Amino acid sequence: MKGNCLALIIGNSRLHWAWFVEGILRETWDTDHLSIATVEELIQQWAVGVMPEKIFPSLLVSQQLDDPNPLPLYLASVVPEQTKLWQTYSDSDVITLERVPLLGLYPTLGIDRALALLGAGESYGYPVLVIDAGTALTFTGADADKQLIGGAILPGLGLQLKSLAGSTAALPAIQLAPQLPPRWAKQTSAAIESGVVYTVLAGIQDFINDWRCQFPDTQIALTGGDSRLLLTHLQAQFPDDTYSLMADPYLIFWGMRSVIQGE
Repeated sequence: MKGNCLALIIGNSRLHWAWFVEGILRETWDTDHLSIATVEELIQQWAVGVMPEKIFPSLLVSQQLDDPNPLPLYLASVVPEQTKLWQTYSDSDVITLERVPLLGLYPTLGIDRALALLGAGESYGYPVLVIDAGTALTFTGADADKQLIGGAILPGLGLQLKSLAGSTAALPAIQLAPQLPPRWAKQTSAAIESGVVYTVLAGIQDFINDWRCQFPDTQIALTGGDSRLLLTHLQAQFPDDTYSLMADPYLIFWGMRSVIQGE
């Protein structure tokens, strides 16, 4: 990874951006999914070295004024419709599953899961278990030989809350508090929070325990938008079992960097 480049992860809910300089991560930020018209306009500006501040941070914009060459764009996506929009940029490079140097990957494995697993393993060592707390909550593990062991998928915290609010007549939409809720609630919103949080924590801990039985000398990393919240809750709920867990929001970017540098 030489010079300046941008990395873009197209997630189910948002666009996740990173700016690399000589392989060093300089800045990350998120935006909403962009319309076709906005992407077309952005690509036209980008092609002549213009970096609009409404999309990019001011530091990147100011540095590009001194270097009018368009930045290469590396992208990984779980939303095919959004991928097509960005492929019209002449210096775009879509990272696909076939380029991820892990063994045993199956064709329908999400590229986000594969890259996060690679990023965690290359950064912290194998065997490794990645818990990605995004729109979906996923578990993905690899052994010491970089062989995919497998994983699991369930709705993330926000998706569970939205499902209850959207599919019932009387349950309200709520936001999770930063602290653990009371387990035995006497109010509806608190009962929702308790049910979702404690069930998710128990499920995560069960997966961690099973993984550690198979791979005692393992690394376990959390990533995704809810990773720090879940790590805090896990450490409060299971202080003796979660001391070695870590949260790293950049695992997918580390995986992208590893793919690019290894080619």
